[in-house]
Amino acid sequence: MKNKITVSIAGQEYTMVAEEGEEYVKRCAALVDSQVRDVMNGARLGRSDAAVLAAMNIADQFFKEQEASENLRRQIKEGLDENAKLKMELSESKREIFKLQNHKG
Repeated sequence: MKNKITVSIAGQEYTMVAEEGEEYVKRCAALVDSQVRDVMNGARLGRSDAAVLAAMNIADQFFKEQEASENLRRQIKEGLDENAKLKMELSESKREIFKLQNHKG
């Protein structure tokens, strides 16, 4: 079900149509509003230029977070691989201990 949500960005009201809930859409709008206002703060930019610069800032943040996320995925995979290797070594060690204990007799 699509929701119609009115948000305010840089003093302008926009009606958004989204699958997501109102709280999520307003959170997104608050981020965009904050970025546009930061860009406009002290600069003589029109809303359109400020929106483009804000979009560039958001894209920059997105790609940096995406890279950080990929690095974490890689580290987790390496940790899981190491864990599997250690489990195998532990299992082999247990078998060796069992063999040595049974041959002592």
